[in-house]
Parts: sequence; structure tokens; C-alpha cells
Amino acid sequence: MNSAIPLSSLPAKEGIFRHIRKDALAGIITGMMAVPSTIGICLLSEYPIQAGLVTVVAACVISFIVYLFRPGNFNGVPGVAAGLAPLLALGIHSFGMENMPFLIFLTALFQAVVWKFNLQRYVQKVIPAYLVEGLLAGIGLKVIAKFLPFTYATQAESAIWFSNDRLIILAASFATLLVFMYLYRKYKSTSPAVPYLTAIGLGIFLALYVPAPMLHVPPFTMRIGLPLPHFHNFTPLLGLEMLGYALMLASVDVIEQVMSNAAIENLDPEKRKTNSRNSLLAIWLSNVVSTFFGGMTNLDGLQMSSTNILAGAVTKLSNLFTAATIAFILFNYKLLEYLPEFLLGGLMVFVGWKMVIGLFHVAEKGRYAFMLAMICTILVYFYGMFEGLLIVVAVHAFIFFVIEKYKNTPTMQIVGEFLKLFSDSVHPHQTETMNVSVSKHSGGLTYRSIRRSPVDKKSLEDFIKDWGFSLTEHSVHRVIGHYDAQAMLWGTFANKLSSGHEEIRHYFEHLLTLPHLKVTFDSCDFRQYGDIYIQSGSYTFFYEKKGKVQSIPARYSFVCKKERTGWYILEHHSSEFPN
Repeated sequence: MNSAIPLSSLPAKEGIFRHIRKDALAGIITGMMAVPSTIGICLLSEYPIQAGLVTVVAACVISFIVYLFRPGNFNGVPGVAAGLAPLLALGIHSFGMENMPFLIFLTALFQAVVWKFNLQRYVQKVIPAYLVEGLLAGIGLKVIAKFLPFTYATQAESAIWFSNDRLIILAASFATLLVFMYLYRKYKSTSPAVPYLTAIGLGIFLALYVPAPMLHVPPFTMRIGLPLPHFHNFTPLLGLEMLGYALMLASVDVIEQVMSNAAIENLDPEKRKTNSRNSLLAIWLSNVVSTFFGGMTNLDGLQMSSTNILAGAVTKLSNLFTAATIAFILFNYKLLEYLPEFLLGGLMVFVGWKMVIGLFHVAEKGRYAFMLAMICTILVYFYGMFEGLLIVVAVHAFIFFVIEKYKNTPTMQIVGEFLKLFSDSVHPHQTETMNVSVSKHSGGLTYRSIRRSPVDKKSLEDFIKDWGFSLTEHSVHRVIGHYDAQAMLWGTFANKLSSGHEEIRHYFEHLLTLPHLKVTFDSCDFRQYGDIYIQSGSYTFFYEKKGKVQSIPARYSFVCKKERTGWYILEHHSSEFPN
């Protein structure tokens, strides 16, 4: 796979300061939001707070330098990884804080190998994205369990749990979190820093009148040194354990970065293409530097990156202003002790909840994917990330093997299908729902439907009605879930053909702004051609305009396909009846 980026996509060195005002403002906003988030992850990882802040500063600078020559993404921001926090904490307990620089150095070496040989594309194929969502949901539960006590902790313990002090803390926590969630819902798409900055200001204000425990930041002396191991009783078995642990850290970091890059590309107003391989270069270089001062792992996280993009960042020059903002706090770390613990606890509980509700996106991929993701969540929460992910991947492979054997597929053919995951020979006509290969006998193309999870019992008529119900419920995610990834749509009110989920999503986001929109179905008929089903008929759209109900009768044709996960729309044509 060629990872080169066209020269037209490279940042122009001479014009790097062209958007300095936008990048500066976005970087400062992102830096202010990153401080409480980094503190929470440090507490969860059991790392010194200053070590985490220094890690972000160094990663931002290195990310900007790499961007000048090999851009991975164009406006992402690196930070300490929330998904790796429980793993880092477990690593400290298993190997000791003195060995963490060596462990992260091994992690960086594995990431360098992945970068050198472009192996991240294979990691994505072996571990489905929905299992990563389940893994992150399990970590989210751990985050909630860790920080929920912060929301009701008092300065002194009392024999009565519902003491006056505790009730006051609970009220302050609830008020702060309520204001934060209201502002987050209102401004997350326009000014994402507003809810964080407002919540921080409100929390500090309430702490002046509430007897709340405050954040304690112990002094930290940063020591520069080589990341060498400090084993008192080193054994080969311990060395193998560290290698396996570093490999797991590297894998999770790589997967999260690849997923974040896809999201950053979608959020980028200019829709510039990301390059995960170049992002990995910045990650492993930053991790190597981090080992020399006892820092943490990093990646371009979605939370900080989305804040940076929505705040108006155009280039990674904003990273330098993020680094400067965090560095200012770092040199004045006593300011952090004005933060009450209930504020930090509420924000981190929210972060954990956002990781958990990622499971709702998995539901769009079918029952089987959702079931495995839920199992992964439970296993990760109770047994740990490494153990949980290994078990659920093994279960996934076993189910795949049993289903194929039930269809009398020869064992060697099953192995061959698995090995195809690691092949780069993908036909350009292949889609997510259709395998395309060249016949050995005729030399022509062979099309074969990709089988997914157990058959959905829903009929075509029920499926189409469910699409209409999702539209009436104004649920963009549910509507989009009815379409194949490569589907085409001629919308009733559209002036162009939409192709793929992203364009179809834009159409429905605009359509669902109509107040009280709903659709009712009238007459219909359908035809079946093999595994392709076509339903044509008429329906009527209703919505309100200036207090009056408007009705738009229209005709439609749905071209659908039934797969093992249920029904999917391949093509959808809809148009108003002529006057």
C-alpha cells in the first residue's frame, strides 16, 4: 500500500503562518480544555500530574514538526490517551513506576515497526472496529467507577453517610454537571470549549462557599535519563511479560489513532485526507522522547482534536499554542489546586459515559456485532483490557469457524479466507457487502455476497416501515443505518445524487430540520431478483410551516438486499408527483 501523500496535500512552509490568528485562538481554547482532561487521565493512570502535562507539551511540539514534512492529519491535537490509562496503572502495579519509561520505550519500538512496515492496516482487519468500541466502553466503565466517588467526597468522613457536608457536595456536583451537560449539548458543534470553561469557573466559584476537597498537586522533580530497566530480580519470564504488555499498549494506541484519524478527516472543514502511517511516525517519536523524562503515551485523541477543529484551527500550528497554554499552567501548577475534586469527578464521569455510549453506534452494525461488543465491555471491565480483548477475539474466531463448518466449508478454505484479510489484492469494485475476484477458469469477475451475522427475521415491508419510523423520530443515525455503505440516494427534495453514508447523512440532516416531519406509506408493490428486492410505491411527507401542516405526496423505489444482519438499502429513488 502506498502511503505517500500528494505534494498538493503537503503544508506550504512559506504559508504556515497564514492562518495564525485562527490557529492561535483554537490552540489556546484547546489547551485550556485539555488541562482538566489530562489531570483526570493522570489520576486514573496513577501518574504524576506534571508528567502528563509535560507529555502533552512535548507531543504537541513534535507533532507540529512532523506535520511540516509528513502530515498525518491537518488539525488534530495529541494528548495522553484515556483508553490506555487503566493499562498504564496496571503496568505501574506490575512492573513499578521506575520501569515505566522502559516499558513505554518498548511500546514506541513496536509502533516504529508498525510504522516502518505499514502494519496498521492489518491490525484493523484482525480486530473489528466494533470490538474496539466494546473495549473503550469497558474502559469507560472503569473511568466512571474511579471518579464517581469524587462527586460526593467530603473533607472529613462522617458516621452518617448523608451528612450535611455530603449533601452540599452532591448538590454542587449535580449543579456543575447539569450546567456542563446543558452547555455541551448546546455548544458542542459550535463552541466546544464553552461548557468546559463555564463548568470550571462555576466549580471554582462554588468551592469558595462549599467545604469541598480540592485537587492536590504534589511537587514533581522531572529527571532526565535513559529509559533503562531497573529490575532487582530480572527473569526471562518477566522480560517476556513486559514485551507482551508493550505489544498490547502499542496495538491499542495504533487502533485508537487510526479510528481518530478517520473521525478527524470527517470533521475537517476542508475534508483533507489523513494518513495514519504518518500519524504513527509522530506518535512513536513522541513516545520515545517521553521515555527520557518519565512521561506517558500519546495519540491524536478525538476529544481534543474535535475541540481544536470546531474552535477554528486550520493547521497544526495550533498545537504550538496548545503547548504554550499547558506549559503556562505547568509552570504555575499551584493554580490547579483551586480546582475542587467534585468538578474533576463530574467531568471524568462524563468522559467515561461518552466512551460507554459508543456502543450505540455498534447497534447499527447488527445484533452479532453488538453482542460481541457487549461481551468485550463486560470482560474488559472485570478482567482487564488485554484479557478481555483476547477472549472476545477468540470467541469471534470460533463462531466464524463453526458457522463456516456448518455450511460444509473445507477447513483449508476457511483458513484461506482468514489469510485473505492480510492480502493487499483487493479489487477496486469490491465493497463492504460484496467480494469481487477474478475467476481462475474464465478470467471474468466473480461477485459474492459477504455474509455477516445470523439472519434477521424482519420482512422487507417491516424494514421499509422501520425506515419511515426512524425518519419520524428524527434519528439521523437510525436512518443512515438502513443504507448500505455504498448506497445511492435521489432524495425527494434533493438536486443531486447522494452516494455513500456521508453524503446521505448530509441530505437527511438537512431534511430533518423540517419541524414535525413524518412520512406515511400508501400503496406499494415489490419484485425479487435473486437476493435483490425492489419495492416501489407512494408515500406522503408531512411537516409544519408557519403553523400549518404541509403535505408532499411522492413516489419511491427502494432497491434492497437481505444479508445476515438484516436488510440494507442499495439504491433509493424518491420524487414528488407532478402537478
